[in-house]
Formats: sequence, C-alpha cells, structure tokens
Amino acid sequence: MITNKKSTLFSFDGRPSLKDVAPLGLQHVVAMIVGCVTPALIVASVAQLNPSDKVLLVQASLFFSGIATLIQIFPIGGVIGSRLPIIMGVSFAYVPTLTAIAGEFNIATLFGSQIAGGLVAILFGIFLKKLSYLFPPIVTGTVILSIGLSLYPVAIKYIAGGAGSPDFGSPQNWIVAMITLGVVIYFNHFTKGTLKLASILIGMVVGYVISIFMGIVSFDAVREASLFQAPRLMHFGINFNTTAIVSMVIMYVVNSVQAIGDLSATTGGGMDRLPTDKELSHGIIGFGFTGIISAFFGCMPTATYSQNVGIVTVTKVINKWIFIFASFIVILTGLIPKFASILTTIPQCVLGGATISVFAIITMTGIKMIAAGNLNMRNSAVVGLSVALGMGIVQVPNSLALFPSWFISIFGKSSVVVTTLVAILLNLLLPQDNAKDR
Repeated sequence: MITNKKSTLFSFDGRPSLKDVAPLGLQHVVAMIVGCVTPALIVASVAQLNPSDKVLLVQASLFFSGIATLIQIFPIGGVIGSRLPIIMGVSFAYVPTLTAIAGEFNIATLFGSQIAGGLVAILFGIFLKKLSYLFPPIVTGTVILSIGLSLYPVAIKYIAGGAGSPDFGSPQNWIVAMITLGVVIYFNHFTKGTLKLASILIGMVVGYVISIFMGIVSFDAVREASLFQAPRLMHFGINFNTTAIVSMVIMYVVNSVQAIGDLSATTGGGMDRLPTDKELSHGIIGFGFTGIISAFFGCMPTATYSQNVGIVTVTKVINKWIFIFASFIVILTGLIPKFASILTTIPQCVLGGATISVFAIITMTGIKMIAAGNLNMRNSAVVGLSVALGMGIVQVPNSLALFPSWFISIFGKSSVVVTTLVAILLNLLLPQDNAKDR
C-alpha cells in the first residue's frame, strides 16, 4: 500500500520531502545530460569554434535546457508552457540541419534561423488543430527514420577521430570507440534501474578514462576556464539567411509533431489520460518561445526528451518538484565553466562510440512508428520514396550541381528536409488503398 508521503510523488502538485525528490531528480539529470551537451560539441567542431566559445556553447545548452523545462512546469501567462512533467534539452534531431548550416554559413546564421523556427513553432502551436492532419504517424515515422539514418555518418566520423583530425581513422580511435560502445551495450541490456538509464553516461566515463591513460585528452581548456560565468547575450551574433531559415523551420515543425507524441506519452503513461488540446498547444508554444529566447544566448534548439518521458511512463512519478530539482541542477552546471570545459575535453572517438547507439534508437523509433500502421503499397511508397530521395540526394554531393545555390542549400544539405517535404506531399496526393487507411 502506498503511504500518503509516497503518494505525493504520483501527484503533480504534491509536496514530497527533499530526500524523495533528490534521487528521482538526479535520475532525470543522468538520463538527459549527455544528450544535452553532445549536439553542442558536434556543432562547435563543425563551426570550428575556439575552446572558450565551445565552453560557452555547452554552458548555454545546459542553462537554457533547465530554463525550458521550468517554463513547461510553470507556464508563462498560462499559455507559454504545458504544465506537464516534461524534461527539455538540446535535441539530436536538429544535428543534421545544424551542422549543414554551421558548415555552409556560420554559427550566427544558425541562431538567426533558430529564431525564425521558434516563431513558426509558436504559430504551429496556435493552429495545432488545423495543421495536425499533415503529420499522421506514417509521415512522422518516416521523418524520424531519416533523422536517424542521416546521423550515422556523423557518428562514424566521430568514431574515426573527427573529420580533419591528424589521426582520423586510426586503430586507436576505433578501439576507444568500440570499448565505449561495448560498455553502453552492456549496461543498457544487462542491468536495470539507474545503471540502465545511465548506460551512455557510464560508457562515456569509461571511454574518457581510457583516453586519459592513452594520452589523447588535453586539459588546457579546463585550466583556462573560470569558476563562474553566465551565458552571454549576443556573444555569437545573429544573422538571417533565407535558405537556412527554410531548413530550420521544417525541423521546428517536425519537432513540434514529436512534442505532441512526447506530451501524449507523458499524460498517457504517467497520468492515465490523454493530453488536453490546451496542454498540447501551450506545450508547443513554450517550445517555440524558449527556442527564440535561447538563440540570443547561444543555446541551440531544445525539444522534449523522450528518454525522460520513458522514465515517467515506467515510474509513474509526475511530481513537479522532481522536475524543478532536475532543472536547477542542470542550470547550476551551466553556470560553472569548469564543468562545461571538462565536457569539451571528451575525445571525439568517445562521443562517436556513445552516440551511435542513440542514433540507432532514433532510427528504430521511426521504424516502429511506420510499422505500427498499415504498411500497404501506398504507405510503403510514402516511406520508400521519401527516404530514397532524401538520403540519395545528400549522398551524391553533385546531384544538384547546376541548380541555384539557394536551392542546393535548402535541398542538398540535409536529407531530413527533402524527406519531410516528400513524405507530406505523397501522403496528401496518393489515394488511399482501402478503408483501413482512412
């Protein structure tokens, strides 16, 4: 029988004790922190940021992920935020688009496009009922599948040591990466509870320690980092570019749809009910709002974290104080450059070994969504053609060589953009095979 003291954990507005809140809050931090900072490390490498700017990017990712979570817990004006137990963090789903923008333009253009994307997400949240028909599971699953597939080259480049590194492709990098991956697999499949949830973190710690003994870790950035520093307003600048904006807007719409799934899973798994229209709409508005604000301080796009939704659905623990505690821990780490600088010293081969499992999960999530529907000839065409065009164009760099540069920037850099547009169009245009599809 659940005591009154413990039952508060299963109530959103309950007041549990700190000794109950702390371990459950830390569990959420462990589940999200690696995923939160890794996109910043990847983009910083592509954008060729100096060590101090790299630290700032990681700091901002942590700080504003905590702020974004608090906004979801405590909606601004009762509209900006869902008031649901959800954890927000910088999302891997944006990485293909972020790296394309950072590589072709610069980091300022990335944040300019993020502001535009956030505005579109707010509009999407406002008009959610009228737009949701564009994103049935067959379309959403196809997009998520393409995101996972497009991330595999990123992981392999990191496993090999990072594009442009002098030891790229060395046996040393592969050995460290495979040990890291092996540890992740072991803890993910042969342990339970906190150890299972922390499998990626444990794998990275093991890989990091091995890297230190192998002499491939430099602590120069840690020595130079200060003890306290807040994210800096407009440090990276803001620049607007139409082609970058189009790509980012598409990704914000895609992640708005993913947010619907995560919010629905949270209420269904943790509260035994469906989310209200207001909760979905306000959650997406909050997601767009934090994307705009954080761009000015150097934090890349945040999104709902599915791994933390999984914790909620398994434990049924939805008390807001647990999520508040987790938010403050993440915010605090974002204010300590020494901590952020340590994260920037993680070798790229360790990041690759740890994150390839995450990318595989993203891919399989898309496949599960697709398979859950009626995979008839029509839906197979939607999935197959969308992925074929999206992945194919990007894998053949000169396939759009004679098109205008703006066209290449939008459709030739990110497979996710092409896959999303083709999937939406085919789903609207192709006739239904039978009544079951309707």
